[in-house]
Amino acid sequence: ARQVIEDIRSITKLPCIVTNRSQTEGGRWAGSEEDRIALLLGVLSFVDAVDIELSTDDMMLDLLIARARTSEKIVIISSHDFAATPTVAEMKKILDRSFELGADIAKMAVMPNSREDVLNLLKVTLDAQAPVCTISMGELGKHSRIVAPFYGSVLTYGSVNNAVAPGQLKVDELKAAMEMLR
Repeated sequence: ARQVIEDIRSITKLPCIVTNRSQTEGGRWAGSEEDRIALLLGVLSFVDAVDIELSTDDMMLDLLIARARTSEKIVIISSHDFAATPTVAEMKKILDRSFELGADIAKMAVMPNSREDVLNLLKVTLDAQAPVCTISMGELGKHSRIVAPFYGSVLTYGSVNNAVAPGQLKVDELKAAMEMLR
């Protein structure tokens, strides 16, 4: 893992965020929670930021956040709902909880079931008082990956090859669309 990160950094010259997403949060990690966190801790010194799920065991989450703080790394605490978009009040609570636990950036990805769901996520983004990354997934929310930064989302995600999340655009498409809107 360390060599892959070093290769990516030397080629792109871009900041690097590491995550090891659990299967329940849409990732592929099938091992133990302890091993998942150990992998993140093992590469922490080679990256700029770590993205860890809000659903992570409290002790593991505290350990990773403490180590990230000691290493002066950015902490992204993320949550994913692949079935629905919570209410505006619930989304605000999720983001607030992430900040209470020590997030520098609170990330929330939700699945819209209506256009109103996408608007509600953008409203939460606009009202955020601290750095957030918000994404409305799937075909219905695909455009949020382009426009959420205009409402205050500090990050958006694109794929290099195949999408790793529902509605994810390729980096070059994402970049071109965002430049067109500037």
